[in-house]
Amino acid sequence: MRKLAFLWVMLLAGLAMSEPAIPDLFTCADGTTVKTKEQWESKRRPEILELFRSQCFGRNLVERPDSLKFTPAAPDTDAVGGKAIRKLVNITYEGPGGKGEVLVRAFIPKSSKPVPGFVLICNRDPVENINIEPRPDQTFWPVYRIVERGYAAIAFYNGDVAPDKYNGFTNGLYRVFQPDPKQRNAESGGAINAWAWGASRVMDWIETEPLLDAKHIGVVGHSRGGKTALWCGAQDQRFAMACSNDSGCSGAKLNRGSDPKSEHIAQITKAFRHWFCRNYDKYANNEDALPFDQHELLALIAPRICCVGSASLDSWAGPQNELKSCVLASPAWKLYGLEGISGTEFPQPDHAITGGRVNYHLRKGKHNLEIFDWDAYMDVADRFWRNAK
Repeated sequence: MRKLAFLWVMLLAGLAMSEPAIPDLFTCADGTTVKTKEQWESKRRPEILELFRSQCFGRNLVERPDSLKFTPAAPDTDAVGGKAIRKLVNITYEGPGGKGEVLVRAFIPKSSKPVPGFVLICNRDPVENINIEPRPDQTFWPVYRIVERGYAAIAFYNGDVAPDKYNGFTNGLYRVFQPDPKQRNAESGGAINAWAWGASRVMDWIETEPLLDAKHIGVVGHSRGGKTALWCGAQDQRFAMACSNDSGCSGAKLNRGSDPKSEHIAQITKAFRHWFCRNYDKYANNEDALPFDQHELLALIAPRICCVGSASLDSWAGPQNELKSCVLASPAWKLYGLEGISGTEFPQPDHAITGGRVNYHLRKGKHNLEIFDWDAYMDVADRFWRNAK
């Protein structure tokens, strides 16, 4: 009898170890509980934002530079079979280390009023994927499809802001605003933070462009770009929607929980150490010590729209734990009297959970950004932005 009791205790202990407690969204650092949106906005939300800044993505070197300028890179032209106007814009800025430049590609449907749109943070070859002369068969950035549905297709290459490789933080944004890398510390921002900063500078330009409806702009990213889109949407509340496509570890996927086939912090910080601040290294094989989890990153987007997309064959991104993040984040929307996610059952491939301000879809196939994903995000925009088009 004693042996049986001992085995039962050990079983319970094993279950507790395999399913560690996920931080409660509404429990503040001082132990108080958030019950209103005012408490969320004034206390808990700033706490969570600070945790992600100090322990994961790092801090900005600068906010909007005083030197920021927008200049045409080429004359405006008709595009997409005459259905859109193509604008190429150079975003430039200066700092102690020199000048920086980001090229924005924008294809804006011809309309009698400003149009909503999507900003893609492109983490792939820009010549092939965000060409200034797009092809009708493109899928990663399907300009023809986006314009056809009444949205502006806007994109920039993340490498224009900061290189996607570890080089001592001596190029791009870092070189301009922190030419001496020895000034970096454990909370200095990594590449994901820099790319999110770049997306916010694109929004600065959008606010000056009369053909665009700056109140209805979504930010979209795939994989590392999906992590960036979430971090951008969390910080920059001017974006009305944040779309995370196959973002996985350090994006939409919960860090805690049983998901052995997916990527974890130890793997991502070893392979891509330049993405994060150095404090994040402390949580490699030590997820239980994290003072946050990824559902709290999603919750920072409330009460705006959050979309999470997964792929059925992308086990490395942990689709089921991406959905769990959506579910656990949804109470933040309820504080505003809004529905978060409208269902909790894991969908079949090529199906979506829609209806609320938090949306999840599972596309059939591998790790990629495809037409199905874009249509899913635009379907959500259609529901909430129908009067903006």
